[in-house]
Amino acid sequence: MVKKTYEEINARIRAGEAVVVTAEEVISMVREQGPEETAATVDVVTTATFGPMCSSGAFFNLGHPQPRMKMTRTFLNGVEAYSGLAVVDAFLGATQLPETDPGNKPHPGEFRYGGGHVIEDLVAGKEVLLEAEGYGTDCYPRKQFERMIRLADIPQAVLFNPRNAYQNYNVAVNLTDKTIYTYMGILKPHLGNANYSTAGQLSPLFNDPYYRTIGMGTKIFLGGGAGYVSWFGTQHSPGAARGENGVPISPAGTLAVMGDLKQMSPRWLRGVSFMGYGASLMVGIGIPIPILDVEMLKQTAVSDAEIFAPIVDYSEDYPQGKGEPLGRVSYAQLKSGEITIGDKVVPTASLSSYPGAKEIAGILKEWIQNGEFLLTEPVFTLPRDAAEIDYKGLV
Repeated sequence: MVKKTYEEINARIRAGEAVVVTAEEVISMVREQGPEETAATVDVVTTATFGPMCSSGAFFNLGHPQPRMKMTRTFLNGVEAYSGLAVVDAFLGATQLPETDPGNKPHPGEFRYGGGHVIEDLVAGKEVLLEAEGYGTDCYPRKQFERMIRLADIPQAVLFNPRNAYQNYNVAVNLTDKTIYTYMGILKPHLGNANYSTAGQLSPLFNDPYYRTIGMGTKIFLGGGAGYVSWFGTQHSPGAARGENGVPISPAGTLAVMGDLKQMSPRWLRGVSFMGYGASLMVGIGIPIPILDVEMLKQTAVSDAEIFAPIVDYSEDYPQGKGEPLGRVSYAQLKSGEITIGDKVVPTASLSSYPGAKEIAGILKEWIQNGEFLLTEPVFTLPRDAAEIDYKGLV
């Protein structure tokens, strides 16, 4: 019987002896060698996803100008960062737009620049315009401030994303006779296309469906640097229906994550625009799964053919919050380029990047093999059912 601990796996990593494979690679290993032999051999499986994650943003401590200032409104390249925190602290949301953006007037809006683009510019080392205003106090007398800054000029910058790495998500379609513009992309009329946004067999929470190893304090790849899971994400819904393999068949678990923005890369934090909808941020996340036993290994060997997502009408059912899925399809079917809905063959496209996820899983694998990245045991794992989200036992 295979049983391993975090301490034992980390000792093997330090010694350069750990066997690390990606969630894609482990699938064929299990088919060829069986779960018992593979679990005895493999120490860590790396998982990853790289796609648009709207619930993202960054906290900044912008530093005090002279004379000092209480910043009550703060703008970075014209995009407002929420300043109701402290005198020079602000939070920039990935979906925030400049006040000059016309939005959907005229429709469809282009949303060429938003908070996600500012974050990408900063991690790319570009200058951005900081503008701040305040009402002035005896201890913070300054009322206006303006200067060009780079990320290196900001004392502290923390990427903090309240909801990332969704465990499964909808396949979006449009049943009406007009084109619609959504956060799932442009959807053509009469089932003209189907969009999805998950990495499938590489995605972290598909490989640990019951959150045995993922929770507060789990060290992860985040935006090109090291980060941590800080809490379960907003909209975390572990009570979603699951298949016989334990994998949810609809949107379920989510992660709140954080890390030092100054470690990160514009390769893995990319501002994106959705025509007719808004701006967002593509985020690269990679999570190592320790192979503690055979059951853990089996879960990491889940394949695209064994993961199913619901098909949802975004023209009526989704916006009105009603209706049942039109059906379910596997990620293998989605990645084939087409699915069948009723008697119609519908082309598919992914908003997330599977090649990007594959690259992240490979980078994380290399970090661990080189002894540059150790595993952390979470302080507590994510809530596994709806009853646990009352925080009992968590604090």
